Amino acid sequence: MARPGNKIIQPKLVLLGDMGTGKTSLVLRFVKGQFLDQQESTIGAAFFTQILSVSEATVKFDIWDTAGQERYHSLAPMYYRGAAAAVVVYDISSLDTFARAKQWVQELQNQGNPNPVMALVANKSDLDSKREVQIQDAEEFAQEHGMFFMETSAKTAHNVNELFYEIAKKLAIAYSSKPSEVNLNNETQERRGKLFCCTG
Repeated sequence: MARPGNKIIQPKLVLLGDMGTGKTSLVLRFVKGQFLDQQESTIGAAFFTQILSVSEATVKFDIWDTAGQERYHSLAPMYYRGAAAAVVVYDISSLDTFARAKQWVQELQNQGNPNPVMALVANKSDLDSKREVQIQDAEEFAQEHGMFFMETSAKTAHNVNELFYEIAKKLAIAYSSKPSEVNLNNETQERRGKLFCCTG
């Protein structure tokens, strides 16, 4: 819910990562509070919206959940270009997906926005007994690339809301230091009632 007088920002957020890492499951858990054991693979990309209020602003996320299959890779720049935030996801039980996550980070930093809020997310923390990627390795990589790191489980909901709140807080602070980029014109004020009627 919007706080009176709170500025409204509408950042684009993109999720990237290999097929089967749980990107769609993370978004569905965040937006709808749902988890499906048999989640179908995303084709191309899927779009979601969700609103969070943090102390600095009301954040209306435009979320692009990209497909992980290699054949859709060429489409990815369409979705991450102009993104204010990026979530790069890997599966803690698969070293291959961690290697792929590193490639996504390099690509983002080469071709995406110059200073996006970036999170490296180790999903499927409920599979700790099958862990192939050590927390320390992921934390070190995230630190080296100016990202924050979090382990999540879309299945148990562990850290899912915390992940998006952390992104919202970082975006709100970033936007507040660049007031020229925040659209606070009359149109935004007029649309305020509409923004909060239909949260997914």
